[in-house]
Amino acid sequence: MDLTKPFILISNDDGYMAKGINELVGMLLPMANILICAPDGARSGFSCAFSATTPLQLKLHSESQGLQIWSCNGTPVDCVKMALSELCERKPDLVIGGINHGDNASVNTHYSGTMGVVMEGCMKGIPSIGYSLCDHDPEADFDPLKPYIQRITKEVLKQGLPFGTCLNVNFPKGTEYQGVRVCRMANGTWGNELVKCHHPRQYDYYWMVGEYTNDEPEAEDTDNWALTHHYVAITPTTMDVTAYGLMEQMKGWKL
Repeated sequence: MDLTKPFILISNDDGYMAKGINELVGMLLPMANILICAPDGARSGFSCAFSATTPLQLKLHSESQGLQIWSCNGTPVDCVKMALSELCERKPDLVIGGINHGDNASVNTHYSGTMGVVMEGCMKGIPSIGYSLCDHDPEADFDPLKPYIQRITKEVLKQGLPFGTCLNVNFPKGTEYQGVRVCRMANGTWGNELVKCHHPRQYDYYWMVGEYTNDEPEAEDTDNWALTHHYVAITPTTMDVTAYGLMEQMKGWKL
């Protein structure tokens, strides 16, 4: 490992073979030493879940100058925990989740395995970033993201992030962007989340699907608005979920 370069731990929820994570390595390897520890298959929607009852295993897939690629049979959070405990020779300068194949803006943050990676890194006191492209195609074009990801990563390595705060970065689908917007999470809701089917063996089963609705489409300070208008959306995200305003109000309750 070149000790003059930053050390970045990367994981995702699409699996270590996904195009997004491998494209990310190509973008960042010139500037950093990289350790990948990612799931051995797709783990979308796992959020911050970890394995409490399943034994975990690590597998080394390749090793070259400045790069190791490992997989784990657990969740994205398992991958970060395992890497920090068993694989990292020193504390990473940065934890990155992605590049995700799909939208992690708005309330999707709460479901995202990609952001689970980021939140785990953040809770360990390491500056952490999630990168997502709003394109589910396994062969999505990641080339337009490269200069933005390199600049954002360099800035975070240089500036750091406040303790308990991470970045959720989403890129709109397309080849050209209007620029970057630092924005808040939009208020949105998921509906029609289940499709009921009937099996020939006479039982019902369900597919989890859903339709997302942006509840404030005209709010120009949100990530959904930025993405709709072809901006890169950066949302600073905090681990502290305390409702401080309500906490103050409750001090006046007769409890």
